[in-house]
Amino acid sequence: MGTAGGTRADRAPGETAGAGAGPAAERLRRASTGPAAERLRRRVWRLLPTPTGTPFTFGYAVLLAATSLFAEHADPHLVSELLRGSSTDVVHLTKAPLLVLAASALWIAGGLASAYALAFLLVLTALERRIGGLRSAAVFFGGHALATLATEVPVAFSVAAGQLPESSLHRLDYGISFGVMTCTGALAGLLPAWARWPLLAGVGYLALTDLLAYLDPMTDWGHLMSLALGMACWPLLRRWRAGRAGPRPLLGDLGHPALRGVRTY
Repeated sequence: MGTAGGTRADRAPGETAGAGAGPAAERLRRASTGPAAERLRRRVWRLLPTPTGTPFTFGYAVLLAATSLFAEHADPHLVSELLRGSSTDVVHLTKAPLLVLAASALWIAGGLASAYALAFLLVLTALERRIGGLRSAAVFFGGHALATLATEVPVAFSVAAGQLPESSLHRLDYGISFGVMTCTGALAGLLPAWARWPLLAGVGYLALTDLLAYLDPMTDWGHLMSLALGMACWPLLRRWRAGRAGPRPLLGDLGHPALRGVRTY
């Protein structure tokens, strides 16, 4: 005896599954292409530098990628000479301080595989989006220079006092780690508390762990000092961000011509 709708076996293969899966598949497609997914994609892309959004970080990252690839594939003897010429040791700082401070920041110790390469992209991008390119550059290179001098000047005095051998004056020292650590400390002050303190705790723990390992104490002390330098900039950075964000809105009729451009405190 037949039925109007037919039995389950009489239906075409996959008809039942297709009827049930259709709405679910459509919901999944809408979720992956809807406004929420678009906002998520935009947030992910904002973590990385772009030529227009973060020109300083993007241009510097391209330069660092070029020098890292050169260091990996060029003649080892030539690379060694360039790195030694870029070293911010006491001898080079005495002869040409500005030149070696700039040259030493053209290389990534460890190359593109270094954790500082990834940290550079994420930290500098986030900082530049908040305070602008010129100010981010000032924080980076200011921390790079101050932390370098703070670690190398004691070496010079220790050698003069006879506490270290003269070979310490030629200590190989280059890379972006001091600048990255300074920017990390600076960025923390612009983040909400739920992100600020875990970031500082994690980075501080890594720096202290390296220092206690005592493999390269001068550099490790420099990392801690760089982080502290960035934190010392918090009041100035917050004023910079407030100025970049523009005036705070007034209560009342903001559309009135007399109220436009008025800044309140």
